[in-house]
Amino acid sequence: MTKIIYEIIQHDGGWAFKLGDTISETFASHDGAYAAAKRVAIEQARPGETHGISWEDERGRWHDEISPGDDRPEVEIQDKG
Repeated sequence: MTKIIYEIIQHDGGWAFKLGDTISETFASHDGAYAAAKRVAIEQARPGETHGISWEDERGRWHDEISPGDDRPEVEIQDKG
């Protein structure tokens, strides 16, 4: 199972949450950033519908796969602030 970790950070004079190298918008307060990360985490964990997807790899080949709606990641929020 995939694990996603959102990290609460100080950013641009306020607070944000980060996933990998991607940083959210800046929130005025730590609590605002934490609440937004919690909302996103809940959405990530919510089951969806099964869909067929097609994608092209770096060599220009197309692949068809099934993305099951119940294959949701484990989500965690790390808050060191």
